Amino acid sequence: MYYQSADTNFTLYQGDSLKVLSQLNQQFDVIFADPPYFLSNGGKKIQGQRLISVDKGDWDKPISSDFVDEFNRKWIEACKPLLKHNGTIWVCGTFHNIYSVEKCLKDAGFQIINIITWQKSDPTPTWGDLHFNFSSEYIIWARKTPKSRHFFNIDLMTRLNGGILMPDVWKLPTVGMWEKRCGKHPTQKPLRLLYRIILASTRNGETILDPFAGSCTTGIAANLLGRKFVGIDQNREYLNLGIRRKTEIENDSCFLQMQKQIAENPEEVTVMVNHARKETKTKMIKTGICYLRAGESKGSLCVTPGFERLGYVLLHTGGEDCQLFKLKKNGCFQIWTKDTLEKFGFTPSHAAYYIVLKFDKNTMPSLQIANNVKQRINTYRPKIRPLSDFIDFQNT
Repeated sequence: MYYQSADTNFTLYQGDSLKVLSQLNQQFDVIFADPPYFLSNGGKKIQGQRLISVDKGDWDKPISSDFVDEFNRKWIEACKPLLKHNGTIWVCGTFHNIYSVEKCLKDAGFQIINIITWQKSDPTPTWGDLHFNFSSEYIIWARKTPKSRHFFNIDLMTRLNGGILMPDVWKLPTVGMWEKRCGKHPTQKPLRLLYRIILASTRNGETILDPFAGSCTTGIAANLLGRKFVGIDQNREYLNLGIRRKTEIENDSCFLQMQKQIAENPEEVTVMVNHARKETKTKMIKTGICYLRAGESKGSLCVTPGFERLGYVLLHTGGEDCQLFKLKKNGCFQIWTKDTLEKFGFTPSHAAYYIVLKFDKNTMPSLQIANNVKQRINTYRPKIRPLSDFIDFQNT
């Protein structure tokens, strides 16, 4: 063992993955693997105003297609006994290696569940005038056998996608500067990508293995989400980077800030948080109508960014008795007059025009309501917030 944190939730081994895997004597709920892509072939990419090499190192240089197949076959076969019967494996790649990975997984008896396309919302421009810009990677998700019953948190993934089953194309940004404060790795994955993978396929308290841990992004995301982590890498420099990242989130304020940042997503569904008096709130739930003032009604209507992704309304009374409801149609609202609202039994008195949101009257399954629904004077002001603000990380 190279390192284990004081809470024992973050364990690292240094050495050749095949050798270390053969020595482990525990089974894991999920394996996430980011193996060499074998794309270091002299290609170029544009970074800022400079043209730089895409080569990562000797470990990423392909010798032959047979070599790539043999490499993938060995580590996949070594991982399989370490996966629980109902466990799943996620493997990243590009066209350089993903077809080999898919074949080796099938040959080892795994069954493919999905092949996720990670569409990068901020891809690095690639150099050359004979191809499209490379802006995506692929992630194979597979279960141990065709007969095993794997875990999939479909309810949470559906909620995060506005009540519609999440597709297999994920538009997420690449690694941000806030993820590189302790250093960086040439093939570092964004925490937001691991956030979605971990929430989709694990329960709180379960353990994730990463046989190519690198800078330990998997481990940081796992610990932020209440999961345990075991990582392997042959490079001490990268393992030490992972240890620094683990030490960083041992600070409570940093932990909470990082936990919030990994859940952020420019495409995320949002929630309208709206205070209403107790009797008004009861009538809103009965009619499926939420309303709020449309400004002073003397000029144009200003729609807050995030309204177009609005999927839920959260009703509360002074920060208490919070209930979450799904909108009838995402990102849509109507403008009603005071007189129209009165026809439905409401008694509006602050403006002539109101924004109206129609919602399903069935309460959504309970999510954690963040403590900062109470925000001093802002408690009574409507606001748009990301749905992830209301996810209880310790119970997902």
